[in-house]
This record gives sequence, C-alpha cells and structure tokens, in this order.
Amino acid sequence: MESLQDLMQQKQALELKIQQARKEQTAAAVAQCRELIAQYDLTEADLFGGRGRVRVAATGSKVAPKYRDPETGATWTGRGKPPKWIQDKNRDDYLIA
Repeated sequence: MESLQDLMQQKQALELKIQQARKEQTAAAVAQCRELIAQYDLTEADLFGGRGRVRVAATGSKVAPKYRDPETGATWTGRGKPPKWIQDKNRDDYLIA
C-alpha cells in the first residue's frame, strides 16, 4: 500500500500535467478560432449575437403631451412624477390647447 505522502505527490504531479495540457489545448483552440475568424471575416456580433438584454417594446401606446412649459417648451404627459416646472402650480395654466 502506498503512503499518503506518496499519493499526495502523485496528485500534485497530475495537477501540473493537467494545467499544462489545458494551456496547450486552449492555445491551440484560440489559434484555430482566430484562423476561422480571419478566414470568414467574422465579427463579435456574428459570433455572440447581440450583447446584453433585449428590450421588449411596451405594450401600450405613446401618450401625447398634456402640459407645456411656456418658458422652455418642455412637455409632460401628466403621468408619473411631475417635473419641477409644474410642481406646486395650477396645472390648468399649462394645459396644451
């Protein structure tokens, strides 16, 4: 029966061989990929498609602006948090005719 110390040394030697084989095979795979990319003029989009999340269009329709700031021309639909130019003011004064 082999001693624990002998087995640990064998394990360490195998781990080194595994690391070396991984490096060599990874380098060969990268070189092959680069050749194919150059041969077919591939781009990142060709290889990986669109990056990030795909935005899904809102199911509702756009809402026309309901209020306009006469000084700046900025508009607001009346939905969500009101802009500073209309906060604490009579909104009827800013209605778009």
